[in-house]
Amino acid sequence: DLEVAPNDLEFAKGRYRVKGTDVSIGMQDLAKKYGSALDSGGEIPLPRSFPSGAHVAEVEIDPETGVVEILRYTAVDDCGRVINHVLLDGQLHGGIAQGIGQAMGEHALYDPASGQLLTGTFMDYEMPRADGMPEMRLHDRSIPSPGNPLGVKGAGEAGTTGAVPTVANAVIDALRPLGIHHLDFPYTPDRVWHAILRAKGRA
Repeated sequence: DLEVAPNDLEFAKGRYRVKGTDVSIGMQDLAKKYGSALDSGGEIPLPRSFPSGAHVAEVEIDPETGVVEILRYTAVDDCGRVINHVLLDGQLHGGIAQGIGQAMGEHALYDPASGQLLTGTFMDYEMPRADGMPEMRLHDRSIPSPGNPLGVKGAGEAGTTGAVPTVANAVIDALRPLGIHHLDFPYTPDRVWHAILRAKGRA
């Protein structure tokens, strides 16, 4: 609209102005001119991408103590075209660690009589740490997304959303021979040990 090179423009107070002149256009004017209105169905056409993946955890449970050890963790994710593998692996490692933390130890406990939070510090609230993480094997099977020019897909929550149910399924699979088909997480030694005792009492 202003018919000038980008370097000849300056932006201030919500308006693009041609340098050294009074010729300008505001953000609202640009939005009205180039924005797309809703169609009669009320839908906004947006490009979409659908990342996917499969995660597997191998666990071992000590029936005498209830301690759950995650031996290996394997993840295969399709995040579209990968631009930076180092950043992607870091995102997945961190997300998987957060998911493992949620499944294995993180728990907000409250006193039933007073409602007082009992896990208000990191002395009482278990956070995932590097020394508690298993061997992680990450693989990507990238299929570029047709919905955007770069072919990328989301990866921000891939590790976390995969890790929680993966660990839960692995723990329940290990406990299934005892007749345990459900157990709320976190899978702390105390909770797993009591579940094993109850299961043996039923047998």
